Amino acid sequence: MKTVDSAVGCHHGVVLPQGSVKSDWEVELGVVIGTRARYVSEADALAFVAGYCVVNDISEREYQLERGGQWDKGKGCDTFGPVGPWLVTADEVGDPQKLALWLDLNGQRRQTGHTGTMIFGVAQLVSYLSRFMTLNPGDLITTGTPPGVGMGVKPAPVYLKPGDVMELGIDKLGTQRQTVHAWDPALVDG
Repeated sequence: MKTVDSAVGCHHGVVLPQGSVKSDWEVELGVVIGTRARYVSEADALAFVAGYCVVNDISEREYQLERGGQWDKGKGCDTFGPVGPWLVTADEVGDPQKLALWLDLNGQRRQTGHTGTMIFGVAQLVSYLSRFMTLNPGDLITTGTPPGVGMGVKPAPVYLKPGDVMELGIDKLGTQRQTVHAWDPALVDG
């Protein structure tokens, strides 16, 4: 889950929270709900989707893994959810399980993947989530990320630092570009 303040535009700077040492990137397919969904079957689930977008689901791994409790606190930091550049309608995308996705950090390819290899497909995710919560128009589901996040780099993890540049995209959905900044409330509130 992400907070409202985590969502920013696709070219907005990413601001590291105070004391962040393990912030990480995650290119993901975003699924935007178009029709109220409650207890929908997997067979009908895609009819409730308005469209799709690119999401950089940034996560602070220390907050998630080393501070106990739920992972949400590492996902909901201000600016940790760049979305866009567009909402592409479901009819324009077609099968959401046929999209390539990628992310580069400072010009080096870090993630390459395909929605066809997702553990849970879009229809399954929408159906499953609708059993626990009502999904309303405009709700955004982020679907998971391919291999290549910083936490998984061997022999030592690589995490975001001020000055880093992330570029990412998904077939048919466009590209994003973010520069990483040290904590500065003016960059968050401005």
